[in-house]
Amino acid sequence: MSVLLNSIQQSSEWVAQNTDPLVKDLWFMGSIWPITIIVTSYLYFVLKIGPEFMKYRNPYNIDRIVMIYNAVQVVFSLYLVKEAFRLVWLRDDYRLFCIEPNRDDPDIANQQAFTVWLFLASKFLDLLDTIFFVLRKKQSQITFLHVYHHTLVVALGWGLANFYPGGQAAFFGTINACVHVVMYSYYFLAVLNPEYKKAWWKKYLTIIQLVQFVIAGLHAFITIFEPDCDFPKIIMLLAIPQDIFMFILFFDFYRKAYIEPKKIKQ
Repeated sequence: MSVLLNSIQQSSEWVAQNTDPLVKDLWFMGSIWPITIIVTSYLYFVLKIGPEFMKYRNPYNIDRIVMIYNAVQVVFSLYLVKEAFRLVWLRDDYRLFCIEPNRDDPDIANQQAFTVWLFLASKFLDLLDTIFFVLRKKQSQITFLHVYHHTLVVALGWGLANFYPGGQAAFFGTINACVHVVMYSYYFLAVLNPEYKKAWWKKYLTIIQLVQFVIAGLHAFITIFEPDCDFPKIIMLLAIPQDIFMFILFFDFYRKAYIEPKKIKQ
C-alpha cells in the first residue's frame, strides 16, 4: 500500500511540475485528482450506481432538460469552431500539417490555451449524455462504444489541455466540434419531434463520425513526417491507434444498425 501511495504522490507532483503555465490556474488543471475523480465518478454512476438506483423506478421525464442541453451543446460547439478559425485556421502562420502553439504573441497564446481548455469543458459536458440515458432508463444505449468514447476523449482532452494546450490539438478539436454541431442539432430535433428518430438521414451521423476518425488519423500520420515542427510527435503516435480503434467501433455499430437489418429485409 505504501508503494502505491508513494507512486500516486510522485505522479501528482510530476503533473503539477509539468502543467503548462498558460492553464495552471484554470479549473481541473495542475493536478491529477480532478480528472481522476470525474472519470471514476462517471464510470461508477453509469455502470453501477445509476442502473441500481433506477432499477425499480419509472424513467424520469426530462425531455425539456435534454432539449435545453442539446441546444447549449450546439451553441457551445459553434463557438469553439468560430474560435478555432479565428485563432488558428485563418492566421498567417497556419500550416496544415504543423499547427504550432503561438508563443510569440502572449495574448494569442493565452486565448488558444483557453479555447483548448473550453474544448475540454465541452467534453465534461458530454458526459451528461450517459447520465441522461440512465435517468431515462435507456440502458441499451449505454454501450461499450458510448462509454469508452466519452471516457477516452475526456482523458486525452485533459492531457492535451494540461500539458500542451494548443498546436495540433486544434485540428481534431475543430473537426469534432463541427461534428457535434450536427449531432446535437439532430438530438434536439429528435426530442422536439420523435419522428425524426426514424429519419432517413440518421445513419449519416455515424458516417460523419467515421469520416472524422479517418481524417484525424491521416492528418496525424502525415504530421509525424513533417520536418521542423514544434509539436511532440509522440502525441500523434498515441492518437493514431485510438483513431483506428474508434473507427472500428463506430463501423461495427454502423454495420449492426444499418447494414445487417437491410440484408435481413432483403
